[in-house]
Amino acid sequence: MKKVRFGIIGFGAFAERAIMPAIRAASNAELTAIQKRSAQAAQQKAHEYGIPFSFDSVEALVASPEVDAVFIVSSNARHHAETLAAAAAGKHILVEKPMAVSVRQAMEMSDAVRRAGVKLMVGHMLRFSPLILRMKEIVSSGMIGRITYAQSHFIYDVRNSQRSWVLDQKEAGAGPLFDIGIHCLDTMRFILADDHVTDLRSMMDRDPSTGSVETTNVLSVQFSRGTLGTIYTSYETPYRQGYIEFFGTEGSISAFNFTPSRVEAVLEIKRGERGLVSSVTTERFTVPDLYVLEVERFSESILTGSAPPVPLESSLHNQEILELAVMEAQKKRF
Repeated sequence: MKKVRFGIIGFGAFAERAIMPAIRAASNAELTAIQKRSAQAAQQKAHEYGIPFSFDSVEALVASPEVDAVFIVSSNARHHAETLAAAAAGKHILVEKPMAVSVRQAMEMSDAVRRAGVKLMVGHMLRFSPLILRMKEIVSSGMIGRITYAQSHFIYDVRNSQRSWVLDQKEAGAGPLFDIGIHCLDTMRFILADDHVTDLRSMMDRDPSTGSVETTNVLSVQFSRGTLGTIYTSYETPYRQGYIEFFGTEGSISAFNFTPSRVEAVLEIKRGERGLVSSVTTERFTVPDLYVLEVERFSESILTGSAPPVPLESSLHNQEILELAVMEAQKKRF
């Protein structure tokens, strides 16, 4: 069976913990190269894990004939330049979320891959979760009626993160909104059939002692079909938690723990009648390694010549929402 040969750009702790194992576990992909800014560190990691090639520059990795596609796992601010370099070298690109730190960068990335004739997909792995797919099915079926409101939160204590750059405005672009809020936003939009946002309000709180980015954000949106939504993200909570809920005219669905891989997740479905809750049912899901599914689906699109499963247009709209949210939060009303 033919496999897509991947090179990882930005082989840090996250790539080592999540992305490398995912590529190796994928049925239609293999890991042939890694890149770190230190040549010695790159060589050491390649030797430790039996990876054939290591590089200390992006340009050298994308020039390698042993690489068909790259997985960009570097800081947000580097996604743009690294995508342009990979596209110019004719490599397909799977890039971690968010796509970039600005709409201008995202548009340039999109233009570059179209000119080069290569594929670009942003890593929204939650779209492959059986829990999220079931929520999407319920919403699209009309089981809980017309969706009037959606809410999601994703919170954790940033002091436990190995990615120190997430607190650096220059490298991250923004705080939890860009880091984890994008998961909530994209998942909400995916369940709502990639509905577009037509209006938004955003508020941010900043702890100067933590870093140069906001540490808490609340984003309120309105979708084109009328659904209202709220997303809350924070770096200042002493535990990690994710939650998502949709309210309809005939019921609601909700789930905690909707973001991790390799967990047991529970979906709660409530139905109403005559102003009261008439039934509450639960469905249980074993969520596999979503990064493996992400790599496999992207590799499949390369091998078959089909479109990547995460539409580029949807990722561009996500970037527009993120940029507008940051601008909105900076407005002074009082």
